[in-house]
Amino acid sequence: MIGIFSSPRFVRFVMVGGFAALVNFISRIGFSQFVNFRLAVILAYLVGMTTAFVLSRKYVFEKSSQSVARQFYYFSLVNVFAAVQVWGISVGLAEYLFIWLEYHFFREELAHLIGISVPVFTSYIGHKKLSFR
Repeated sequence: MIGIFSSPRFVRFVMVGGFAALVNFISRIGFSQFVNFRLAVILAYLVGMTTAFVLSRKYVFEKSSQSVARQFYYFSLVNVFAAVQVWGISVGLAEYLFIWLEYHFFREELAHLIGISVPVFTSYIGHKKLSFR
């Protein structure tokens, strides 16, 4: 199992995912200008997920026997699980734990950054086994 996470493909996955996470993070800040934090996290996740799909298909999981539609279906399915993780952690930290700890310095930004970092490993396995197999 450790070998999976040290492969060149995983390194490309992390690089693509890091860029998609940056897109997610920046778009959440933009969305937060118009909607509440909870909705902004979901909308930004969709933007980041679309970015990740396009780049993963091109640079990480280049060869697949599945159609693009089927790849996107499984990619979305894996990302539903990841989105729940991101939303739960982001909202849990920003609206509960950080407030309880009386931490306010860039509270939403830090919570969201931690939230989008968590599903790296679960998403990689899901995409490798389902989305782009």
